[in-house]
Amino acid sequence: MIYIAPEILDAANKWLTPAFDATTQQEIKELIANDPDELKESFYKNLAFGTGGMRGVMGIGTNRINKYTLGKNTQGLANYLKQENPNKTLKVAIAYDCRHNSDTLAKVVADVFSANNIKVYLFNNMRPTPELSFAVKHLGCDCGIVLTASHNPPEYNGYKVYWNDGGQIVPPHDENIINAINAVDYATIKFEAQENLIEYIDKNIDEAFIKASIQNGSFTNTTNHDNLKIVFTSLHGTSITILPETLKRAGYNQVHLVEEQRIPNGNFPTVKSPNPEEPEALKMAMELADKIDADIVMGTDPDSDRIGVAVRDNNGKLVLLNGNQTMLVMTNFLINQHQKSGKLQTSDFIGSTIVSTPMMLDLAAHYNIECKVGLTGFKWIAKMIKDFPNQHFIGGGEESFGFMVGDFVRDKDAVTAALLACEIASQAKANGSSFYQELQQLYITHGFYKEKLVSLVKKGISGAAEINQMMIDFRETPLTDINGSPVVLIEDYQSSISKNLQNNTESTIDVPKSNVLIYYTEDGTQVACRPSGTEPKIKFYISVNEELKSLEDFDTINTKLDTKLATIVKQLNVK
Repeated sequence: MIYIAPEILDAANKWLTPAFDATTQQEIKELIANDPDELKESFYKNLAFGTGGMRGVMGIGTNRINKYTLGKNTQGLANYLKQENPNKTLKVAIAYDCRHNSDTLAKVVADVFSANNIKVYLFNNMRPTPELSFAVKHLGCDCGIVLTASHNPPEYNGYKVYWNDGGQIVPPHDENIINAINAVDYATIKFEAQENLIEYIDKNIDEAFIKASIQNGSFTNTTNHDNLKIVFTSLHGTSITILPETLKRAGYNQVHLVEEQRIPNGNFPTVKSPNPEEPEALKMAMELADKIDADIVMGTDPDSDRIGVAVRDNNGKLVLLNGNQTMLVMTNFLINQHQKSGKLQTSDFIGSTIVSTPMMLDLAAHYNIECKVGLTGFKWIAKMIKDFPNQHFIGGGEESFGFMVGDFVRDKDAVTAALLACEIASQAKANGSSFYQELQQLYITHGFYKEKLVSLVKKGISGAAEINQMMIDFRETPLTDINGSPVVLIEDYQSSISKNLQNNTESTIDVPKSNVLIYYTEDGTQVACRPSGTEPKIKFYISVNEELKSLEDFDTINTKLDTKLATIVKQLNVK
């Protein structure tokens, strides 16, 4: 006889009631009879909101993405919206990506909202996530939903909630929404749509979004643009619906698409992972670029919020820049544009995150502006804009290949970031420089900072336990030195305590609690560790730096930093 833990069986039996359709009930019965391990994985917990919303494997059960878990989310969100706006005609916008079931799940979400007498604007086909953020503000919606699992494997999908400012939900709404969702019984979900409340949207929003993207991401006449040779890949994702057209309208006429990857496909057949952070994902694009001698390569993830940029180094070889590097060049360029136009004010600010390069702080100080640093995830950068309405946000990003130009979109935006990358590359080329050389000049001015990310995948219940134990170990047995340099400061964002080991004092970290631990050493090295909020991973972010006096020293210092990073990875034993 197969043993099934009572709590798992109780959770599964609740899905054998009339609130669930016959197909779902039959699938659960088969799991009970034949696959207790999968039954446990499907019901041992409820999917929760992380840094990027709710994300998980598709299937039946409380720990899966399906009609009922998303229906429960939507019912709870509808209840909360009505509670917060009792006398208002409510409106929501919904978008979805190329993943399996995204279109049908988006319709389920639209049905539930409409059944609760809420007006729905539903994109008639897949669209980039940043366009949803834009649409929420453009249409004056009270919230927005996008069905996406970003760059996760094909079996995943997700549900991201945006508030009326176009940013993802943050306190107090996030916890309040979770409480409202938890209060919903599956039997009370309203699935019967009021079709007259669902309006399909398409080209009008596309046109407005393209116009705003060009206005924010393009700064010069199209002469320079026409001389830039670009290779672009959508990695089978949504950016193909809008990014090539946006580049064309901005005057980039030498755009070469990776044809094998242009058709949206939730299986992502040509890559192991549709993640532009991975060099392998851009392999086909890099090969095409070498074949046609392109200046720049760009690739976006499936929902088009992350962008990978590869440019030619001083020897003419294509190199994939990391998110910190592109963020620095883009941010510096934007600040320069404001300075040249006489618009730069000391009240202006840029945004970054606690696990991104600390060089952003040096960049801001150089221009006498502020760099606000928040928790991981662009919802915190969007919150900065909302919390400081009297300050002007120039731009900013995070190490995981996300960037935001201005505040017309309140999330990372690969469409406008692609325009900005091309703008920088085209101007540099016209001036006898290059994107890569612009980065090197920043290193000479501010110091050569180099970062490395190590991600360990730990799947399932046992994986979650292992990640939890690793974080406990790093807290209970903290590092005393990193690569021989004494640890001088430890920030624990879970306890909100910052410990200064030089003078044995403690201070409070004034940001929301998060499971992040950061070590700082005497020589400026930083090591952060945190479990991913959206994937079964624990991540380690390492930053080191050295002075760079001239370009002639670049290769030597670069090698020195690489050696230092490798030594730290070995010390941490996280390969």
